[in-house]
Amino acid sequence: MRVLVTGGAGFIGSHVVEALRAHGHEATVFDIRSDPAHDVRDPDAVRRALSGVDAVCHQAAKVGLGTGFGDAPDYVSHNDLGTAVLLAAMAEAGVRRLVLAGSMVVYGEGRYDCPRHGVVRPGPRSVADLDAGRFEPRCPHCGTWLEPGLTAEDAPLDPRNVYATTKLAQEHLAAAWARSTGATAVSLRYHNVYGPRMPRDTPYAGVASLFRSALARGEAPRVFEDGRQRRDFVHVRDVAAANVAALEAEPPPGALTAYNTGSGTPRTVAGMARALAAACGGPEPVVTGEYRLGDVRHITADSSRLRTELGWKPEVEFEEGMREFAAAGPRDGAP
Repeated sequence: MRVLVTGGAGFIGSHVVEALRAHGHEATVFDIRSDPAHDVRDPDAVRRALSGVDAVCHQAAKVGLGTGFGDAPDYVSHNDLGTAVLLAAMAEAGVRRLVLAGSMVVYGEGRYDCPRHGVVRPGPRSVADLDAGRFEPRCPHCGTWLEPGLTAEDAPLDPRNVYATTKLAQEHLAAAWARSTGATAVSLRYHNVYGPRMPRDTPYAGVASLFRSALARGEAPRVFEDGRQRRDFVHVRDVAAANVAALEAEPPPGALTAYNTGSGTPRTVAGMARALAAACGGPEPVVTGEYRLGDVRHITADSSRLRTELGWKPEVEFEEGMREFAAAGPRDGAP
């Protein structure tokens, strides 16, 4: 299969390219990093790149929480306009297979259980609670502190920031394209991806990258809130393997199929920071109590659907992955 990988020179995309080639596929990189003319928002460049292509693995995106709402036009331009241009060109060229780099941020907060009301959806945490160090979400019905659980693909979608909103819009565009053309579309909703080639800290970098950069400077990682917020950290090679599995699968045509792509093992942010500090031989993390509006408290993956339907499973153990990540040098530039 000849696969066009948008963003194929980036952190995740470069691993996807390697995994595709290892499985006997021809992977073509389309990335503005390797060629300034390879802008996914340029219809002519995209049309040329799609010549002879069997499938597209769409990794190109502006990522991260951003630095304020002033970033909104840039996010929408790169993520949503870029995706619309790509899909329009695919429809014209007759390319009918897409794998999209989705994100767990489309869920907003994860799954929560109230002892009185069962599964509930908390609203955004109040500034008053955050300022007072009360970080756990409350039941919207009775105000009780909630117990987090694993989030499945059928959870309600509730993007809480500009980046999250653009990632959900990408899925809606892909679903509309699949319905219109009878094509197959898969969104892999990545959880917290880490591993070699992760970029050095930028305003858009992941928390693992920020912690590693601090440790490289001999500084303690600064952990926001109380450090007990839960995430699912999944190694980039496992994510790349999920992309290959999705490209080789036969999902139902005319619709978008979403899969959580995570390890399935919840870990606290402070726990990750401690593991990384130990792997680096650096100072213990410092829990600061700071917070960012727009951050969610807990979001961890139920990835059983991906395992069952595509036969995928994560292979890199967390401690092994953290040691490798600590030893790998940081990469310049945004992912």
